Amino acid sequence: MSRQQFGFLAGFLVVAVWAAAGIGVAALAVLAGLFGWLVVRVLDGDLAVTGLGDRVRPARRR
Repeated sequence: MSRQQFGFLAGFLVVAVWAAAGIGVAALAVLAGLFGWLVVRVLDGDLAVTGLGDRVRPARRR
């Protein structure tokens, strides 16, 4: 399946969920899909999360 076909399918499914269950459920489905995509990227090693803690926490002063 090409990226264009996958994008079409994903968009179609979001609109189908929106039409069937409402915008709130469609938004939750999109957020769940994004979360799953991020988890898979981290597990595959494509996205490193080791340095994110240093960016969020303020630097300690000694």
